[in-house]
Amino acid sequence: MKIALINENSQAAKNEIISKTLKSVVEPMGHTVFNYGMYSADDKAQLTYVQAGLLTAILLNTKAADFVITGCGTGVGAMLAANSFPNVQCGLVIDPSDAYMFGQINDGNAISMPYAKGFGWGADLNLQYVYKNLFEGERGLGYPRERAEIMKRNRGILSQVKKVTHTDMLTILKNIDQQFLKDAISGEKFQELFFANCQDAEIAAYLKSVLAA
Repeated sequence: MKIALINENSQAAKNEIISKTLKSVVEPMGHTVFNYGMYSADDKAQLTYVQAGLLTAILLNTKAADFVITGCGTGVGAMLAANSFPNVQCGLVIDPSDAYMFGQINDGNAISMPYAKGFGWGADLNLQYVYKNLFEGERGLGYPRERAEIMKRNRGILSQVKKVTHTDMLTILKNIDQQFLKDAISGEKFQELFFANCQDAEIAAYLKSVLAA
């Protein structure tokens, strides 16, 4: 699985510990982590939580990533931003039980975490257990197990609802504020990481044109 990490500007200083912990847990499982930054609070490209949501959608809709881990101060803003786009099922995860139940019940493709609330002593341990509960073993099995079928059915219904209530990602990218989009994809390593993994030629071509403008 390709797992992308995205941090917005208010919590960018924590990128190193988040990235290091994520890799230590998921790489032994066979997953690959792609760190899209922000890498520090002083990065030239400053990402808001709304732009983190936009990047989450771009990565998932082009299959440049299979799963995205993002967040902000409370985790709520980045979650709302991510869920405003098609084909994104982003959950708010605060602790390991949230991670386990999100994986088993919702089986989404992104999580948002609060990096300003309770991120003190033992924060690295909380991250470790969150990632372990999220990525270890098979997801979508239901919790409790006897409700697995109805949970699976509800996930399918939600996916259908989002198809009706959202337009396609390329149309969104063409209609969204172009400077906002360009700022979001102008990160230090975006081009290096994204274009090597993107599986949607039309979106890749469009984003290249935006960067070149």
